[in-house]
Amino acid sequence: MDFLLQPMDFFISGTHISPLYLMGIGFVVGILGGFFGVGGSFLAGPALFAVGMPMNYVVGTDLAHIVGKSIVAAAKHRTLGNVDFKLGMIMVIGTIAGVETGAQGIQRLKRLHNVDLVVGIGFIIVLVSISAFVAWESWRTLKMPKKPGKQLKEDRTSFSSLSKRVHLLHLPPMISLPNSGIDGVSLWVILAVAYVGGVMSGLLGGGAGYIRMPSMVFILGVPTHVAVGTDLFEIIISASYGTLTHAVKGNVDILVALVMHTGAAVGAQIGATMTENFSGPRIRLAFAPLPLIGAGLVIYSLMTGHHF
Repeated sequence: MDFLLQPMDFFISGTHISPLYLMGIGFVVGILGGFFGVGGSFLAGPALFAVGMPMNYVVGTDLAHIVGKSIVAAAKHRTLGNVDFKLGMIMVIGTIAGVETGAQGIQRLKRLHNVDLVVGIGFIIVLVSISAFVAWESWRTLKMPKKPGKQLKEDRTSFSSLSKRVHLLHLPPMISLPNSGIDGVSLWVILAVAYVGGVMSGLLGGGAGYIRMPSMVFILGVPTHVAVGTDLFEIIISASYGTLTHAVKGNVDILVALVMHTGAAVGAQIGATMTENFSGPRIRLAFAPLPLIGAGLVIYSLMTGHHF
C-alpha cells in the first residue's frame, strides 16, 4: 500500500501525483456522476489543476477518465429505466460538433500561451452561474404545493417557465420523446443544448454534464431522473470522441486517466443506486453547491499560483 501513498511520475503530462489521490478523486467523482448524471469535471478538472497538471492535459485527461465511469453508471441507470436513448443519440450529434469547436479553441489558446488563465476564468464563470440558477429553481420547485399521490420520480411539475415556453416553439422538425414524457420539442433546440454542452466539454474538459443535465431539465423539460441517466449515456459517446480528438492533439495523459478510473468504477455504481431514494428537485438542490467547490479550487490556484 505504501506505493499508493507516494507521488508517482506521470511522464506524458510531466506531473508528480499520488495514485491514492487520483483514485480518491475518481471514487468521489464516480459517486457524483452516477447520482447527478454529470462527468464530474467541475471537481476532477480543478483537482488535477490544483496538483500541478497543465490545463490542456486537465481537459483531455478528464475526458478520457469519464468514459469508463460513464459506461458503468449508464448501465446501472438503464436497469432503472432512466435512459432516453432517442434523446441521447440526437444530442450526440450536437455535442460532437461542439466538442470539436472547444478542442480547436484549446489549440488556439496553447499557441497564445494563456490556456490556464482563460480556461480557468471560464470554469469559474460557468460553475458559479450554474450553481446559482439550479439552487434558485430547485428551491422554488420544492416550495410549490405538492399534488396528492405524487410519486417520487414524477417531477413534471418542476418544469420551469423557460421549458414551457420552449415547448411552445414550433420550429420543424418536431421530435416526440415518449421515454421523457415529451410530446413535441424542436430538433434545433435539442441540438443547440447539446452543442453548447459540447463546446464546454471540449474547452473546459469533462462531459459538461454540469451544463447539459440542468439544461435538459430546465430547457427541454426532461424529468430529472431521466436527464441523469440520458446524460451519462450521451457522455459515453461524446467523451470518447473528445478523448480521441484531444489525444491526437497531445492533451491526454492516459495513465492518469486509468488510475482515476479504478476508483470511479466503484463510485459510479453507488451513485446511480442512490438516485432511487431522492426526488428530482432534491437531487438538483443537492447538486447546486458542488460546482462552487470546483470554482474555489480554480480561484485558489489562479490567485496564488500554488498547487496542492
